[in-house]
Amino acid sequence: MPNVPKINRCAWVPEGNELYARYHDEEWGVPVTDDRKMFEFLVLESAQAGLSWLTVLRKRENYRLAFHQFNPEKVAKMTERDVARLLGNPGIIRNKQKIRAAINNAKRFLEVKKEFGSFSKYLWSFVAGKPIVNRWRTLKQLPAKTPLAESIAVDMKRRGFQFFGPTVCYAHLQATGLINDHLVSCFRYNKLNRPKVRAV
Repeated sequence: MPNVPKINRCAWVPEGNELYARYHDEEWGVPVTDDRKMFEFLVLESAQAGLSWLTVLRKRENYRLAFHQFNPEKVAKMTERDVARLLGNPGIIRNKQKIRAAINNAKRFLEVKKEFGSFSKYLWSFVAGKPIVNRWRTLKQLPAKTPLAESIAVDMKRRGFQFFGPTVCYAHLQATGLINDHLVSCFRYNKLNRPKVRAV
């Protein structure tokens, strides 16, 4: 059999874990401008606080079902009865504060959307609409948070968002492509940095 060339990925992707590899290869660091997708990551990143991202990835589809396909308008209308019901759902992280935070954040999300036209416009305004491209060579160089993440987290806290501190915020910026934190040795690094050719 011919030798299959090894794909160079970021070192945080566990060897042989297809779920993690697919997330890394297809989603992590890809610029997101769709509000539904932004809200999905907002819910998942907030749920992940204090846990591993792999734990959340494994429960992602259950979250999709539990939180109305990540429709912020529907999640914002959820009640304490829904909270009680979800606490009995083994497919998600059964933390009352995090479940309530998802509902609260949906309401705050819609307020931001009303003010800025979209939540994506609000978030991308912090980076002037253009992804920040870092040049990390090792995992040790990656920060857990940055001054940018701290300033966004402060503003979102002021707006009433919960479970969205600087560390969670930075993870959100990485996931939604406002920051490209793929290692320079990773095959995705250059692909995401490649200039897009506009059709004439």
